[in-house]
Amino acid sequence: MLPAPKIESGPWIMGIVNATPDSFSDGGRYADADAAICAGLRMLEDGADVLDVGGESTRPGAAPVSEAEEIDRVVPVIEGLRRASDATISVDTMKPGVARAAMAAGAAMWNDVNALRAPGAVECAADLGCDVVLMHMQGEPRTMQANPVYADVVAEVIAFLRARADAASDAGVAREKIWIDPGIGFGKTLAHNMALTRAIPQLRYATKARLLFAASRKSFIARIDPASSEARDRIGGSLAIALRAAALGADMLRVHDVRETVQALRVWNAIDRADP
Repeated sequence: MLPAPKIESGPWIMGIVNATPDSFSDGGRYADADAAICAGLRMLEDGADVLDVGGESTRPGAAPVSEAEEIDRVVPVIEGLRRASDATISVDTMKPGVARAAMAAGAAMWNDVNALRAPGAVECAADLGCDVVLMHMQGEPRTMQANPVYADVVAEVIAFLRARADAASDAGVAREKIWIDPGIGFGKTLAHNMALTRAIPQLRYATKARLLFAASRKSFIARIDPASSEARDRIGGSLAIALRAAALGADMLRVHDVRETVQALRVWNAIDRADP
């Protein structure tokens, strides 16, 4: 089980550590293991509860990498973070082999944008006994934003996540270790993203699982504010949707800007506690 969130009455904060050369937000900044480790430790100092280490970009149009290359990227970072801290570490991967290597290196959570659909993935998760995040994605990273269409996005995402949670549970993953993620920006239009955000309480209730919400710096913000074409210009929008998600009951927020998110949540929480 995860320790209590550092923010009183707030969601857990998951800091994003991209050990990749082509991430949409900070591609290349932390491709070197030492740089990624330092970035993760700064996030812990800034208030992160969990560090999510990824070695394969899942941005729209991203090309896949081999299992061996992904392991080479994430394992040294996880090992370094584990030596330097006792923080909860997550691995962001679609590959069971990478997940196994990550858990052996010190990770305790598997964040899978493919919702354990790879061959052997559900069995691997059950064997590892780790927390798992099951995310909804329409299509696959290279083509997911080409023309996403749903008859009812909320109903379809709920049906998918419920089915994947049942599959994981049937394979032996403990229900209390299953998290869901509606997959903001993964095969969704702006309208789809907004509908799923509003539906956070419904998603949690329908799946009986804790919810991870990941909208940090994503391109839908630029649909609302065209001046924010660069990912680094979307911090304000990221904070706005993070606060709304927290208010609606999101259990964990996956963010690039840990210090700013923690500060926003602390001020937001203090409003009701402050003496007149």
